[in-house]
Amino acid sequence: MKVSCLQENLAKGLSIVGRAVATRSTLPVLANILISTDASRLKLSATNLEVGINCWVGAKVDQEGAITVPARLLADFVNSLPNERIDLTLITRTQTLNVKCGRYEANIKGIDAQEFPLILIPEEDHRVKIDPRLLCTMIDQVAFAAASDESRPVLTGVLAEVNEDGLTFAAADGYRLSLRSVELADAPEQPMSAIIPARALQELRRISGDEQEPVEMLIAPSRNQVFFHLQNVDLVSQLVEGQFPDLKHTIPTSHKTRITLATPDSLQAVRMAYIFARDAANVIRMQVVPGGEGDVGRLIITATSPEHGDNVSEMDVTVEGEPIEVAFNARYLIDALSVIDTAQVTLELRDPTSPGVIRPVGGGDFVHVFMPMYTAR
Repeated sequence: MKVSCLQENLAKGLSIVGRAVATRSTLPVLANILISTDASRLKLSATNLEVGINCWVGAKVDQEGAITVPARLLADFVNSLPNERIDLTLITRTQTLNVKCGRYEANIKGIDAQEFPLILIPEEDHRVKIDPRLLCTMIDQVAFAAASDESRPVLTGVLAEVNEDGLTFAAADGYRLSLRSVELADAPEQPMSAIIPARALQELRRISGDEQEPVEMLIAPSRNQVFFHLQNVDLVSQLVEGQFPDLKHTIPTSHKTRITLATPDSLQAVRMAYIFARDAANVIRMQVVPGGEGDVGRLIITATSPEHGDNVSEMDVTVEGEPIEVAFNARYLIDALSVIDTAQVTLELRDPTSPGVIRPVGGGDFVHVFMPMYTAR
């Protein structure tokens, strides 16, 4: 193998695939990145057997070949090089990769490419195309609500459902749930659903931020995999096995109090309350006071730290319904408000023991439900 490419392009490619490298594995080759030539381009591949990423880098290929080399070592060395041309040469006899850039040179010992697991691309035709910016927004608004606790593996994933109505992502961890739906220009002929690991979607979000072309998604139940195709990147992930709970029936359909408030102001107030609440199980209290005839209402947010003091924030809001006082986890509110990009949100409440519901005002089909906290006065 003999290949030349720009340092900037190689560094970016290594960054994209690097997160799929196995950090703890009994197979030494999984700590490596596969470097190979593919149709006059340089192909980089990494996998931890749960997520696999292929990335293609523009290059001048003088001789075909493939080798796997330690991912971290190669990335650290390439990132340290000047932004000039890099020459990669495989010394087949010793399975060593020679890396040369200007006056800098290194010989990196590798493992034969034949030992690297193949990252196969499903061949099914049932693909859907999603605008990359919309896909990033969906992941931002849903993936954070997935569970990090492995005791219920099914909740560590995001339920993806595709049908004639569009695409829906849903996630829950037992204390909160997020659901976002979008319409698709080309609806699939047959409905599909799968539980995608939240970590895989977060990796997809990381690598698709600059994408311009639509992202292709393909669910392959026969292989228990989901496949995402970007312009120069492919991501393949194993699916989570199990039965996902029916979240749509857990979303409250009625409320007694509905408040409309400015998103930035409410996020700032909750963040300030969290400074004190983090020493007290993240508990903040929200008191809703309706206004008189034609007057605005008030939302009073308080937090108390037994050791450090307390905090009170007050804001003008539009209130429909009854006065109410309820306690919530500040961390959950911050997570939800941070992913809403509309100027206003609504908060629907029924009573101090029922879940709260957040919806953006004019911001698409997104809903976030979170449980209250029970505290002694």
